[in-house]
Amino acid sequence: MANDYIPPKVWTWEQPSGGTFASINRPVAGPTHDKELPVGQHPLQLYSLATPNGIKVTILLEELLEAGHPADYDAWHIDIGKGDQFGSGFVEINPNSKIPALMDHGASPKQRVFESASIMLYLAEKFGGAFIPKDPAARTEMFSWLFWQMGSAPFVGGGFGHFYAYAPIKIEYAINRYAMETKRQLDVLDRHLADKEWMAGGEYTLADMAIYAWYGSVALGRAYNAAEFLDVDSYKNVMAWAKRIDARPAVIRGRKVNRTWGEPHEQLKERHSAADFDTL
Repeated sequence: MANDYIPPKVWTWEQPSGGTFASINRPVAGPTHDKELPVGQHPLQLYSLATPNGIKVTILLEELLEAGHPADYDAWHIDIGKGDQFGSGFVEINPNSKIPALMDHGASPKQRVFESASIMLYLAEKFGGAFIPKDPAARTEMFSWLFWQMGSAPFVGGGFGHFYAYAPIKIEYAINRYAMETKRQLDVLDRHLADKEWMAGGEYTLADMAIYAWYGSVALGRAYNAAEFLDVDSYKNVMAWAKRIDARPAVIRGRKVNRTWGEPHEQLKERHSAADFDTL
């Protein structure tokens, strides 16, 4: 990499930047091809992939079902490596072409929902405020941590994860910068969880699910093959919290939905009923 690069006055997209996602990265929005999305038998139709943002929603849906709510759903696999997110049907639900995206055919009129935290809040409110504390102080604390995750995780995924695992070359400055920020965020969580079982205090909430999807994956060695590099074992409170969540039956199921990598028993490419888990 040249060390004498001077940015042009006006940036133009002349060639792919390289790396794992070079074939699908582009500086414009909108669909690239016509493709209708499938629709299953349930009112809730999820179009997703088992990335951290994707499993936030499938974990919540499985937790809602575990708690007795009528939240059955179809989960359809969106292959972002092949550009499924740029199909016309998907862009109609999420103009930002990112997973997950939800269509509620049971709403009148039917309702599209995009952005993972927005989907989580929509579902929680749809089922009576499930996993949102009733106490005003705890509720406010939960919202603070939920939006902390939304604002902080891009530094972990798009920053550290990209430059450590996906970039076509290893750039010491970039890796050091984002490793420092990732470790700072882990320390934020570790200090917060020193005297708390859950993020908002005494009960398991949307904030725990959302933060676990990103930081639990890092702490438990499932993201970027970077557990040793980041010395995750030193964040003992985060590790204990992540393991508590990881053992929940709904979380075990939710992590498998729309997954197409890893061990065969962890892969459920599509989910249309609870019985689908029995096929693994």
